[in-house]
Amino acid sequence: MTFVHPKMFFLLLLVPAFVAWYIWKQKDTRASLQMSSLMPFGGVPASLRVYLRHLPFVLRMVALVMVVLVLARPQSFNVTQNIETEGIDIMISLDISSSMLAQDFKPDRLEAAKDIAIQFVSGRQNDRIGVVIFAGESFTLCPLTSDLRTVANQINSIELGLIEDGTAIGVGLANAVARLKESDAMSKVVILLTDGVNNMGEIAPLTAADIASTFGVRVYTVGVGTHGTAPYPVQTPFGTRMQDMKVEIDEDVLKQIADITGGQYFRATDGKGLARVYEQIDELEKTKIEVIETTRKSEEFLRFALLALLMLTLDIVLRTTVLRSVP
Repeated sequence: MTFVHPKMFFLLLLVPAFVAWYIWKQKDTRASLQMSSLMPFGGVPASLRVYLRHLPFVLRMVALVMVVLVLARPQSFNVTQNIETEGIDIMISLDISSSMLAQDFKPDRLEAAKDIAIQFVSGRQNDRIGVVIFAGESFTLCPLTSDLRTVANQINSIELGLIEDGTAIGVGLANAVARLKESDAMSKVVILLTDGVNNMGEIAPLTAADIASTFGVRVYTVGVGTHGTAPYPVQTPFGTRMQDMKVEIDEDVLKQIADITGGQYFRATDGKGLARVYEQIDELEKTKIEVIETTRKSEEFLRFALLALLMLTLDIVLRTTVLRSVP
């Protein structure tokens, strides 16, 4: 509750002034009776009227406080909010070819990509997200859903060897676009993450990019891998050995895919860099939230006015009946 005229509360200073005046006045209002002796009245108990003699003054003070509250004009507010969200549908297309075992990321590229993707998913509470994986071929790991816990669990379950090895970037992108083409979301986005060069698949990466553009899908491409060489586990007769392998990422194709679809290309050379890429994409693809606030004011003075009227009525009734003073 708020008050339109809060300065009216200064009138409450009248209350202690009236109380002081009333107490001072009481010393001159004691009745006197001249008797030769008051001893015969010593055992007479005080009547109820004696205990209630100050009640009219109390009622008037309460009435004064209520009048001040009325003058301050109390109001209550009923605020309602209508929230409209502009959802974004996002497909993550993740390369799970064997080269993702390279350890220029800790513990390796695939595990780093999974962890950071899960963090990204957890922060997109108003969107639908799905996951496509690809290597030599592609399939949908998780269709578009608003159940982000399920998406995170599916990403966490990704392992190498689920599908034929290779790098079919075009097929991975086309599969993600196929999941978005029927979407009625205002924004449709694919995050395509790979660490290699397209070497398999029946759909060329740029053809898939043209398809994405046709359906209004924006593609953010991410090249994963350090510059130069990266340590890669190789199976030998003596067990697993680490061998430096050349990092080959077709950045020209990834940039063209981004340009064709209105997205952007990013290069991540370590785990922190990949986290920053997802942060930038998160900022670029913010869900639009429109809040419509409706405020309704209600005047609350009536109950205080009625209470003041009740106090004054009781004051008058008591002073003219049971507490009536006889001169």
